[in-house]
Amino acid sequence: MNPVNITREEAQIRSTVISTIGYRVVVDLSGRDPQGNPLADPTGTFVSSSTIAFTSNGEPTHADLIAEGVYAAELDGVPLDPAAFHDHRYPIEAPAGEHRLTIVALCRYSHSGEGLHRFVDPADNRTYLYSQFEIADARRVYADFEQPDQKGTFQLEVIAPSGWTVISNSGEVTVSDGPYDDVSTWQFGATPRISTYLTALVAGDYHVDEGTVRTRAGADIQANILCRQSMVQFLDAERIRTTTQRGFEVYEAEFGHPYPFGKYDQSFVPEFNAGAMENVGCVTHRDDYLFRSKVTAAAYDSRDNTILHELAHMWFGDLVTMTWWDDLWLNESFAEWASHHCQEKIVARYGGVNPWVSFANQRKTWGYTQDQLPTTHPIAADMVDLATVEQNFDGITYAKGASTLKQLVAFVGEEAFLAGVRAYLAEHAFGNAQLSDLLDQLQKSSGRDLSDFTASWLRTPGVNTVRPDFDLDGNGNFTRFDVVQSASAQFPTLRTHRLGIGIYSLTDSGLVRTDGLEVDIHGERTPIAALAGHPRGDLILLNDADLTYAKVRLDEASLATLTAHIDQLADPLARALCWGAAWDMCRDAELAAQDYVALVSSGLPSEQDLTAVQSLIRQASAATLSYTAPRLREGVRADLVATLAGLLKQAEPGSDHQLALTNGLVAVIGAAGVTLLKGWLAGEEVPEGLEVDQDLRWRIVSALARLGAADADLIAAERDRDNTSSGAEQAAGALAALPTPQAKEAAWARATEEAGVPNETYRSIVSHFANPDQEEVLKPFAARYLQLCEAIDAGEGQWSAAGHAQIQNALLWLFPSEVADREWLDELSAWMNSRTLSSTVRRVLLERADAAERALRCQARSARAATR
Repeated sequence: MNPVNITREEAQIRSTVISTIGYRVVVDLSGRDPQGNPLADPTGTFVSSSTIAFTSNGEPTHADLIAEGVYAAELDGVPLDPAAFHDHRYPIEAPAGEHRLTIVALCRYSHSGEGLHRFVDPADNRTYLYSQFEIADARRVYADFEQPDQKGTFQLEVIAPSGWTVISNSGEVTVSDGPYDDVSTWQFGATPRISTYLTALVAGDYHVDEGTVRTRAGADIQANILCRQSMVQFLDAERIRTTTQRGFEVYEAEFGHPYPFGKYDQSFVPEFNAGAMENVGCVTHRDDYLFRSKVTAAAYDSRDNTILHELAHMWFGDLVTMTWWDDLWLNESFAEWASHHCQEKIVARYGGVNPWVSFANQRKTWGYTQDQLPTTHPIAADMVDLATVEQNFDGITYAKGASTLKQLVAFVGEEAFLAGVRAYLAEHAFGNAQLSDLLDQLQKSSGRDLSDFTASWLRTPGVNTVRPDFDLDGNGNFTRFDVVQSASAQFPTLRTHRLGIGIYSLTDSGLVRTDGLEVDIHGERTPIAALAGHPRGDLILLNDADLTYAKVRLDEASLATLTAHIDQLADPLARALCWGAAWDMCRDAELAAQDYVALVSSGLPSEQDLTAVQSLIRQASAATLSYTAPRLREGVRADLVATLAGLLKQAEPGSDHQLALTNGLVAVIGAAGVTLLKGWLAGEEVPEGLEVDQDLRWRIVSALARLGAADADLIAAERDRDNTSSGAEQAAGALAALPTPQAKEAAWARATEEAGVPNETYRSIVSHFANPDQEEVLKPFAARYLQLCEAIDAGEGQWSAAGHAQIQNALLWLFPSEVADREWLDELSAWMNSRTLSSTVRRVLLERADAAERALRCQARSARAATR
């Protein structure tokens, strides 16, 4: 077994042996060892001391620690052998009773976003540290019992350079002179009982925007916002704090429990792997959320949603925490549902865009895509160990889970649902709980039996497809209407769905809903007798109002109506559902890619939802470049580019639509657009109101690079213009995009041989490596990709110490999609069947191969449609 791994069985056994009382942790960032001598590698390592108070039943167990080594250890004041530390564990043998274990260790800073990440900003050489401990990386900073059900109080002391900003989970802090010159000591108060993965440390030259939020009880609590000094000009603290304040107002009322912690700081940090992390009272966000250049309103709405997602976790995840990672889905799905629910309440009071429209246009599509992969899994997955958990931060855990909770809310009623949540939080506050605990409360509050819901929705994978099946009389009225439900052969579960049936008709007011109802459907075919005798209308939309999680099919007449009149469909949620149905049909090769692109082209001019606009452009680009038959591709691309260019000319100067169309055009444009892009970069023929700011300049430079119209000198000049970490990241990506053998060799070497490439720089390199129209120069790397998989599995070279995020990025982005034809995919299948691969490598290969197979099916459908 991988010693870094922890199994559920091990955790369950340890919880029968010990119970954590609390931690007192000292983290020394002064660059000195416990004797005060300079460390050999002061920018690479630091010292920590962890004292764990716990009770034991007397059986042997262990503490967790990932460190370079242990300086000293003692149990109840009696010295222990430091050499006993091995395989990331320190063994403990203690008699029954209460004990104190202290371990002093030499730990290593991270550059992969795990543990205590260290970053030096190239803009000004200032140093920034932040912790990221989910799922089990607190042990990279201090010795602990690394499992969520071992909650304890957490009291942190930090020794760091004087003048730094240092924050943690507690708002109580005393700063005093440190043990050495030019350092200070920060002593934080003890927290309530929390899990180790939710403890936090943020330290460095951070700028602090001080402020408060007001609780429902009328108390003002600290709500500071931190960022790098070089990002201060982009920190819109007022909007961030306003969103946070509104979230407090909604959640404290809806959850029936006051905010459970003493303060709520938010730090925007560099090179963060995810979007954000819900550390207790000390949330970290990726600082890409501080926008250096103009972005659309949809980007701000997305950031607001992330802010509200993390805030929801303070109750659901931090106050009440899952017992083990089996309920990771519930933790994330609830926050995903809650953030959209909260935004809905905020929009109702203050105005704005319906967040469930954006959910349908973007997040739900992610869930549907993930759920159709061969590696899909139940929402409530069997998390046998940490290796399994790492692979399940996906569209099932977030989007499908949230969709299922939305279905559950519709099933039991919103008031009953929230009443059950309130009871759950009250009963398990500052403790741990499981899915069954929540379901028990929901059954009590609603009076409904949820056992079937759990079995069919949470324990089985796969997405259902629903389609209408009906007969009409001579007047166009239904004589029969059935909803037909199907499932894949691999995951054949048919579920009970609460869904709406909308009948839309063309009127003087547009394409509007003229009839419909909500029904429960069961099994393969559900007759809807209530629709007999009703007019068919012009568009039949199943899952109207988006109550359930299912792929929707449009009948032929409805699809024709949509293609001709989608611009007249005024309801944005209905439009989002129609867009989703069309995209599903395209991905499933039931709608030719060129026909999908034509539909998007007809609907984009009237689409007002910015999330939809951006998603549609992205999906139409994918349909063009991946799903269209190769012989038709350039023609379809030219049509899409012409559509975007035409809309760009008509867009209001300086508008969000203008920016969204510009970004989409730059991303999909081919060789014919080189002159245009070069002109924009030089400030020539730029559309009125469009600011070619730094982020847009990099998008243009990267596009020119992939088209072979830029060189290393142009990229270097742009890097000099943008002397920031973002500039370095973008330059590395642009170099990787160049379609020359030399550029690809250099990028491949950085991605597969060079250790220590910064997180975001690495992601930029691999995500720009493979591009359409570069098949010839990419062919040699198909075989080398399989060698890379072998090296990762063997832990060779840089892969021996690489973090999970870097491994995932390498496997995902370097997969040779552009050259994955039928012959190569057959070779890949044989190669995979001939060896034993790790679960991480096998999963990515299965998913990427499935995506390539889907592309081939869609290309064949596209070719057949062209011969009609």
